[in-house]
Formats: sequence, structure tokens, C-alpha cells
Amino acid sequence: MTKSIVCLQKLSHRQQDLIRDAAPGYTLTLGDGKTPDLAQLAEAEIVIGWGKGISDTLLSAESPLRWVQTWSAGVEKLPLAAMENKGILLTNASGVHAEPITAVIFGFMLLFTRNLHTAVRNQLNRKWHSEGSESELTGKTAVIAGTGSIGSETARIAKAFRMTTIGVSRSGKPAEGFDEVYTTDRLQDAVSQGDFLINTLPLTDETRLMFGADIFAACKQSSYYINIGRGATTDTQALMDALNSGHLAGAGLDVFETEPLPGDHPLWGMEQVVITPHCAGVTDRYADRVVEIFTENMKSYLKSGTPSRNLVDYSRQY
Repeated sequence: MTKSIVCLQKLSHRQQDLIRDAAPGYTLTLGDGKTPDLAQLAEAEIVIGWGKGISDTLLSAESPLRWVQTWSAGVEKLPLAAMENKGILLTNASGVHAEPITAVIFGFMLLFTRNLHTAVRNQLNRKWHSEGSESELTGKTAVIAGTGSIGSETARIAKAFRMTTIGVSRSGKPAEGFDEVYTTDRLQDAVSQGDFLINTLPLTDETRLMFGADIFAACKQSSYYINIGRGATTDTQALMDALNSGHLAGAGLDVFETEPLPGDHPLWGMEQVVITPHCAGVTDRYADRVVEIFTENMKSYLKSGTPSRNLVDYSRQY
């Protein structure tokens, strides 16, 4: 009996061939996450991606679904409890974003240290001016919340700028590229040492609103906050209060509690804030990297029945 893989994302012919080569005995069908074909999904053993309105079909008692490979690193929007109860294997796209997101993180840091964000505004007004407050990354300390693929890549690049790197993770285990790693319950101790606080964390019950008034108050005076993780990990009002008081010198934000960020939101008018529209992970190499993860996992799935890479722990939600 032929088994079915349904992909809800666009794939090139080369990417389709790579999946078919890794999955002998399976058919590959391309669907559309925006207008999914429920009849196709009802026969799927493996689904790549996700879409609105497909949960009932995929989680029905008759569904043969055994494995979902998401197109994103975050899985908080999926029906995790129901998937766990049904014994569905879930793998995410963690690792795909490390290079492009790290580039955005350093883009933010370089903008702030060299006052390039104000230089762009001055250029628009044909204004030749510098406050003379330019600095550099050398000797600065980056506190990176999350020591996964993005955090580790950020720490690695930070060493090229001769920065000190402090990681924060649940385990507090030493990680390559970090001078020290603190446990999450010592987040306040960690942030007190940082010139930059970089949030790369996923959204879970544990991380929701983790970055609030107490954390920003503990931050080093005139430090910067960068969030490329998930918007709901941050109390936006507390962040704005810290920025307005001058305790934080600025913020680079790619993610927000409400997306798109409403046009009348005060953050838009804050000159010490640089905003990108949740695009830090976007890259023309994205699909290639997800397909690489999937094909590696497919080989393991065929051998052992379990994907070997990026298997989500439902108890941790990542």
C-alpha cells in the first residue's frame, strides 16, 4: 500500500526530488496551507507544514497521521495536547533560522553602537550631525536568553567582536561560545551584567511575559533589549516604561504581543526603537534548510519509526 506525505508549502522540483528519494514507497502531494484539501490530508501519514482548519481532519480517529514536520521553529499555535494524546510525532524547523536571525541581531547591535539608526533619520532630513556618542561592540557583554541554535550562533559571532557572552537556559549547562551559562531562575543576575539583553526564547507557559518590569529594572543602565524570539514573552508596557524612563537605551524588536503591530502603537514613534516586521528568520535558503531537516528525519523514521532531529518534547512545548 502506498503511503502519503502531504506538504502544505511550495517546493521546487529539486526539493520535491530530494523528499521522494528519501521516502521510497511514499507519494508526495503538494497542498496549500491557505486552502488545504481535506481529502488529501485525511489520507496523510506525514504532513509537512500546517494550515488553518485542518486540525479536525488530522486528529480524527480515522486519520493515519503519525508525524508532522512544521515549517516554523515555534509550535505554540498547534493543538499540542491533542497531538500528544494521539501519539503524533512532532518535529520543528529549529536551526533553519540561526544564520539570518543572528545577522539581524548584530544588525540591531551595530545600529545602536554606531548610531546608524539616527544617521538614517538624519539623512532623510539632509542633516549633517553626530552626537559623538558612538561606541563599539568590543568589550561589551551580550546576555543571550536561550542557548539553542540561534543563541549559540549569536555567541559564536560575538566572540569575533571580542565580546563577553552570558547564556541563560533552563539547565544552565555549559554551552559552546558562552563564557558562562545561568539557569533561568537567575535571569535577573544575568541581565544585570549585560550591555545587550537578547531574547531568543520560544513561547511556552514558562516563558510567557518572562521579560517584565522586574527584569528590565534589573538590567544594566543604558543597556539595549533585542527580541527575535516571540512577542508574548515580553510585557510590552513594561518595556516601554523602561525605554521612556531612559533605564533602557533602546530596543530592537522583530516580534510583538500583537502582530501586525497596530499603526497607532506608541512603539512606532520611539526613536530609540528599531522595528522589523517579524522577518528576522526570512531567507531565500529557508525551504532548502527545512527540506534538509525533513529528509534527514525521514531516513531515521524509516529505520526506527522516530525522527532523529528537532523532535518536540510536548512537556516543554519545544
